[in-house]
Amino acid sequence: MDALLAVPAGRVSRVRCQALEARSEFLRLLRAPSFAVPTLLFPPMFYLLFAIVLSHGHGGFQPGVYLLATYGVFGVMSPGLFGFGITVATDRENGWLTFKRALPMPPGAYLASKLMMAMLFATLIFTLLAVLATTLGGVRLPARAWLLLLATDIAGVLPFCAIGLFIGSALRAQSAMAVGNLIYLPMSFLSGLWIPLEGLPPVLRTIAPVWPAWHLGRIALADVGQAPGEAVWPHVAALLAVTLLFLALARRRLVRG
Repeated sequence: MDALLAVPAGRVSRVRCQALEARSEFLRLLRAPSFAVPTLLFPPMFYLLFAIVLSHGHGGFQPGVYLLATYGVFGVMSPGLFGFGITVATDRENGWLTFKRALPMPPGAYLASKLMMAMLFATLIFTLLAVLATTLGGVRLPARAWLLLLATDIAGVLPFCAIGLFIGSALRAQSAMAVGNLIYLPMSFLSGLWIPLEGLPPVLRTIAPVWPAWHLGRIALADVGQAPGEAVWPHVAALLAVTLLFLALARRRLVRG
């Protein structure tokens, strides 16, 4: 009790402010059907269709396990690209971002709340996929694999949040939506998230490392034993580089106003 009372009031108010901002951001997007419905339903719907109804495993390939990992990555892309991209662009257009800067709120609370929103949506998507995989897909994984996959999905929102932030800082809301869709679906397909890259033309397999989703997908597949012997650290380094690059570009745009 004494330790709690010893915490400076400013620190307590900062934590509470951050929590309230994150809660408001999450409810804002949860109440937007155009965002919440496809974000939460598309990954489990596609998993149900392709991993359970139409699945045909052969050799060491296990559709239920493979697509659990890759559709999780597909799911966490959306909160970053759209949760950041469109809302930041909308807030800029409406003057809300300028208003937020004038408020006596902790530095970084605006962006941190959006990041927490994206991580929470990633957790919900993982949970929906995990329930389908274990109940209908017959997937059985060690506890360590589940925890690694959850951590990968939550941390995996970072590069896509950075890309979304750059889109939102550079474009108007309507344009941000269009650009987000142009990135989201093609990148998902070309990264082997819907079908293994072995089923795509060789040229597409060659350029796959260009896409951040491919690197995150490889990490997720390694988590569930679908990429045996593959080193994870090059993919982590690539995602970190993408995150830092787009954060720097977005910061430059936002400083310019």
